[in-house]
Amino acid sequence: MKKLNKYLLGASLAAALLIAGCSNNEKNQHEMNHNEMEHAEQEQPDSKSVAEKASKAPAEINENAGQNLIVEHTKNTMRLNTDDPLELSVMVSQTIWPATHKESQPGSVILVPEDNWQIALAASDLIHHPNNGPVLFVGKNEFSEAVINEINRLNPVGNNEGVQIMAMGDIADSALQPLSNYKIEKINESDPAIFAQKVDEFYAKSAGDLPQSVIVVSQDQRAEAYSLPAVNWIAHMPEPVLYVTKDEVPKATKQALKERKNKANIYVLGPDSVISPEVEKQLKEYGNVTRISGDNPVSNAIAFAAFKDKDTGFGWGITDPGHGVSFISTANLNLAIPAAPFSHMGKHAPMIWLEDGKPNEDVYKFLANIKPTFKDDPTTGPYNHGFIIGSQQSISFESQGILDEKLEIVSQNGAGHSNHSGH
Repeated sequence: MKKLNKYLLGASLAAALLIAGCSNNEKNQHEMNHNEMEHAEQEQPDSKSVAEKASKAPAEINENAGQNLIVEHTKNTMRLNTDDPLELSVMVSQTIWPATHKESQPGSVILVPEDNWQIALAASDLIHHPNNGPVLFVGKNEFSEAVINEINRLNPVGNNEGVQIMAMGDIADSALQPLSNYKIEKINESDPAIFAQKVDEFYAKSAGDLPQSVIVVSQDQRAEAYSLPAVNWIAHMPEPVLYVTKDEVPKATKQALKERKNKANIYVLGPDSVISPEVEKQLKEYGNVTRISGDNPVSNAIAFAAFKDKDTGFGWGITDPGHGVSFISTANLNLAIPAAPFSHMGKHAPMIWLEDGKPNEDVYKFLANIKPTFKDDPTTGPYNHGFIIGSQQSISFESQGILDEKLEIVSQNGAGHSNHSGH
């Protein structure tokens, strides 16, 4: 009986210990699950808060940030520090075409008049094909020494026809004399609509194909800021620009559209105040018309950068992270064309205006849409990059710093760089 009692006592003790152990395990497991759930909740992406923060201007500004600077670039931006379009054209050329060996030399250099944005814009369709070369600004009757030096540095290898220099518009023959050692081809015309038609014909002949899509912009002087965003796309892709005025479709533009057998994909860039509904109606005789527009130059450029026609493949469609963007002040419209090759090579950047050199609400919202985020490891990207086009007098270091922060990759849960596991 004593042995039995002893056995029963031991069994009871073991059972009690087992029950207690199970209870503790359940408690520990519950605590672990609770902690894991809390951790998981902390790790859950809070993209809404990230986007909301990115879409707003900074709450506080450090007034000392621009003092005693010895840098021009930041981690997510690169500045081309000039407000002179001719000097910028050389700087862009040297940045994109190091020309250290054949693979980094351009085919042809495209010379455009510095006082005619309409000619320069239409000519930019030839940056990509057939020339793979920069746009350099020249005077009507003379070259600057800087441009001649840059052409000699580049030593262009020639396009598919062996042409090394393309002179656009009404550049005088006498001005081309210092370049007599190069093979030169001219498209000589001063009327914007006729010149654009000639460029369209030249491209089709060179490429052996006529692009069905075209961008229609206004050649009116007051429409410059609305028309210029097209330059980055046509430097990147084959579609040309064709010109209208606010209330008229020129004969040359009609002829270019007729070449597409009245089946053109016509993208009108600009609001009704720049290109009238009546012109849009006339254009419908030649194909399908889509208007891309914003109420002001900044929103208009953003609308173009975000637009994508999935049926034709036309348009940047920049609505997600991992892109380059060129920023130019609306006070320096003449910097847009020489900067266009940043959309042709490298990071293939569309252009966004900054209103008098400062990002506004529309720009913040655009950057919020493309804000890069990471889950665990920021080293895998995606990354954004900004080209700041102009001096600090045009776009201040304060604006540059704000853009740098808006382009920066951050944690999905809004914790910046303080919450990642590394490799």
